[in-house]
Amino acid sequence: MPSVKTFLKDLKVYKPGKPIEELKRELKLEEVYKLASNEIPFPPLYLKKVVVEELSSVNRYPEASCFYLRNMLAKRLKVKRDQLIFGNGSDELIVLALRTFIERGDSVLVGYPTFLIYEIQSKIHQAKVIRVPLTNYRYDLPKMAKAVDKHTKIVFIANPDNPHGSYVTHKELRDFLNKISQDILVFLDEAYYEFVDKKDYPDSLYFLKNRGNIIITRTFSKAYGLAGLRIGYGVTTQKIASLLNKVREPFNVNRFAQKCACYALLNKKFLKNIKEYIKKEKLYLYRELKKLNLEFVESVTNFILVNFKKDTKALYNYLLKRGVIIRELSSWGMKNFFRVTVGLHKENSKFIHYLKEFLKRKE
Repeated sequence: MPSVKTFLKDLKVYKPGKPIEELKRELKLEEVYKLASNEIPFPPLYLKKVVVEELSSVNRYPEASCFYLRNMLAKRLKVKRDQLIFGNGSDELIVLALRTFIERGDSVLVGYPTFLIYEIQSKIHQAKVIRVPLTNYRYDLPKMAKAVDKHTKIVFIANPDNPHGSYVTHKELRDFLNKISQDILVFLDEAYYEFVDKKDYPDSLYFLKNRGNIIITRTFSKAYGLAGLRIGYGVTTQKIASLLNKVREPFNVNRFAQKCACYALLNKKFLKNIKEYIKKEKLYLYRELKKLNLEFVESVTNFILVNFKKDTKALYNYLLKRGVIIRELSSWGMKNFFRVTVGLHKENSKFIHYLKEFLKRKE
């Protein structure tokens, strides 16, 4: 075997939440409740006909430009068509940004702890990663602005943040942008923005109109329920979008994803119902966690971060054996925390039941 790049020897691999199918195989379980990966609990069954119709063209490559989806989003967001870039999930857009802008010796700024892909992919592209600790479970943008130096090329900001479910405000983002050079790319990851109903949440498209160093990424994996199809998009300047397209694979978004995303944008009722359901069930989980005297972060997303005050590995395994998957966070350096996705009421109540059972057993 040829020698491999030296940085790979120490690179930590991203481990996604355990799949339902895998746990069923391992433990011979019939029912599994996955509350680990921030997916919505309802499949968008209204898309069944669309998928079947698209089968007649599955022998052909998809349109590389995502033509129809591009037109729809440009109209909805009031941006030019060539300001949009599409990816195999918004994760791919992180890779494209790094591939486009990072050279040896460059550094990136990330909040810590936050979405692990920023750090992992930055290291793969041989950037130096500068971690800026969160304050009270929130991005500390003044501290991040001070951490910028002559080597900083990209600043990653998850808004809302994963795994905390917190957000930065319009004013906080405005003040941060005013402090840093436009030679630095500000990558605003808004994967969960559809769930946010706060008046002071930033209008990132407003900032994009006045600055040439912003990319905003969003996804159809979360609120729209298309996680299995892998499709996300970015909005940026025409110049940056053109550069990202140069390093993008030609057929990176499959035809099913493109077609379903178009119909998902049209189905406003589905999105409204999802948001209302998540909000109601999140309040249920808050109440139950309070009864158990467990500290948690009030979230603007479809997941909740819980401070368990001790290593969560035993709890994670206990729930796993009973068919409930949560996200233990040792990979984030947060071994005393876990994250739980807001699911169906049946799933949420099952989780609470076994959580109570575990806590009683340990007393």
